Amino acid sequence: MAGLALLIATSWGAWLLTAEQGAALLPFLRRDYTWQAIQERGVWRVGLDPSFPPFEMLDENGAPVGYDVDLAQALAATWGMRAEIVAVGFDSLPDTLKTGKIDSIVSAYPYDERLTQDFRFSTPYFDAGLRIAVPDDSPIRTLTDLTGRQVGVEWGSVGDMIGRRLQREGMIMTLKSFETPDQVISALLETQQVEAIFIDQVSLRQAQGAGLPLRGVDDPLESVPYVIVMPHRADTLQERIAGSLHLLQEHGVLSELEDRWFGARTLEEQNP
Repeated sequence: MAGLALLIATSWGAWLLTAEQGAALLPFLRRDYTWQAIQERGVWRVGLDPSFPPFEMLDENGAPVGYDVDLAQALAATWGMRAEIVAVGFDSLPDTLKTGKIDSIVSAYPYDERLTQDFRFSTPYFDAGLRIAVPDDSPIRTLTDLTGRQVGVEWGSVGDMIGRRLQREGMIMTLKSFETPDQVISALLETQQVEAIFIDQVSLRQAQGAGLPLRGVDDPLESVPYVIVMPHRADTLQERIAGSLHLLQEHGVLSELEDRWFGARTLEEQNP
């Protein structure tokens, strides 16, 4: 019996020692080595696929330019660093991040809950979700204003699917399908076959930047947030990015980037 008590006491002491050692090691286990490497280099290595204008593309000299390039440089500048842009095919971006060849992905990357076990994500910096768009002088202001109206969608698109879902849920509206986004916009502004359209925010902003008299109304029908992706253990980097994105938002830098790469929004959308 005494031997058993001694064994228990010895085992308990060993466990306490292990626990104390573990507590001492915890700061090292939690250390963000990605952020540490960025600090040592003074360079934030950002991966993007330069084939999705205006977010990322190549200029006449073959250099990456676009909204995300400027965003990465602006974020790095808040840390007193610079961003190094690494061109990577979109499907290869996660593996390139996993192998440590880049520190983050800034490439119009939609939030994907399935990847949360492997990566961390920033707060959204752009929502590419589905919008209701109408002519500038339209009386339509909300989703309910579409009752009894003709609405244009691209055939087989997310807008088409959501429009059909709204009809099943009881909204009385007529959907008219077209083969391309350009035809959808033309049906609204030129032939006036429809009174509103469902269109993603990227296409809407591109059309506005081209000078078309289009206005987005109400909240997105479906949200598609673009986020910055980083290694799963990069908690310090995630905090830094969150703080810097908030700073850029507060100082109007994100709005300036959007207007620079898409063109100015309507006065009503700037001052809702």
